[in-house]
Amino acid sequence: MRFLARFALAAGLTLGATSGHAQSITDAQRVEIQKIIRNYLVQHPEVLQEAMTELEKKQAADEALKHQAAVKDNAETIFNSTRQVVAGNPQGDVNFVEFFDYNCGYCKRALLDMFELMKSDPKIRIVLKEFPVLGASSVEAARVAVAVRMQDKTGKKYMEFHQKLMTGRGQADKARALAVAKEIGLDTARIERDIGSDEVRLTLEESLKLAEKLGLNGTPSYVIGNNVVVGAVGLDKLRESINTARCGKVTC
Repeated sequence: MRFLARFALAAGLTLGATSGHAQSITDAQRVEIQKIIRNYLVQHPEVLQEAMTELEKKQAADEALKHQAAVKDNAETIFNSTRQVVAGNPQGDVNFVEFFDYNCGYCKRALLDMFELMKSDPKIRIVLKEFPVLGASSVEAARVAVAVRMQDKTGKKYMEFHQKLMTGRGQADKARALAVAKEIGLDTARIERDIGSDEVRLTLEESLKLAEKLGLNGTPSYVIGNNVVVGAVGLDKLRESINTARCGKVTC
C-alpha cells in the first residue's frame, strides 16, 4: 500500500480520505497507479537494474551487520580457543582466522596468500581452524591434523604438516595425512591413538558450531578483525580487509 501511495503522490493522484488521518486508495486509483508503474518501467528498464544494485548493497550491508554481531557474540571461541593453532604474531594487532578444508582447491591457492601475509605483515595474528565440509576424507584428514596439534605445542610442526598436506597432490585422507606426519618426524602411533580422543571430537565440533553461528557454508572462510570474508578473494582483498580492521580504511 505504501508503495502504491508513493506512486500516487508522484503521479498527482488524490487519495480518497477516510476517518481521522488515514487515507486509502480506491480500486480505480490502484489500477491507474499500476498502469503508470508498468509504463514507466517499460520505458525506463534501467531503473530495475538500479533497484537490484541497491538491493544487493542493502543485503550485503545487512549480512555484514549479522556477521559482526555473530563475531562479537562468539569472539572468545573464535580468537582465543585452546583448540586452535596460532601462527604469525601471537600478540598481533589484527586477528586473521581461516576456516579451511584440506581437500578444498581454493584453500590450496589461498595458502600462498596466507604465507605472503605472514611474511609481509609482522603484526598479523593467524588462527587456523579445521572445517572439513567436503566429505569423509576431509574429516579423516582434519582428525589427523588435530592430533598433530595435540602432539606439537609450539605449532611449528603443525604448520609444516599443514603446508605439506595442503600442497600435496591427490585427495587428503587419513592415510595421506599420516604419511605427512611421519615424513616430518611425528609419532604416528600416538596420532592413531589421539584420533579417537574427545579432544579431537570436541575440536571439530567447536569449529562446525562456530561456522554455523557465523553463517559459513564453504571454504576458505575468514574472520578478519570483526568482519567475515567468504571465499578465496585473493591477496589484495585480504589486505584491504586487514587494513579495514587495523585502521578503518582499505589503505592504512
